[in-house]
Amino acid sequence: MASGWGITGNKGRCYDFWMDFSECMSRCREPKDCALLREDYFECLHHSKEFQRRNRIYKEEQRQLRAATEKGKEHGDGAHHGGS
Repeated sequence: MASGWGITGNKGRCYDFWMDFSECMSRCREPKDCALLREDYFECLHHSKEFQRRNRIYKEEQRQLRAATEKGKEHGDGAHHGGS
């Protein structure tokens, strides 16, 4: 991955992030100075933040669907009882 070669023989998708992080590490006083660049590089490799965001969005959509279904059941039951 850090070599710069991707699976198709071209530059790897995360190579630019790696180069930024690597340059920072070679000229910084402390590794923590490059924490954000490291985070960007790892996100490019693993997409963990993206997956967390997608999961939060999915869970919220499911919560809203359940709430709408429950609300529909409440209104549906009331209409049936009122008409009988």
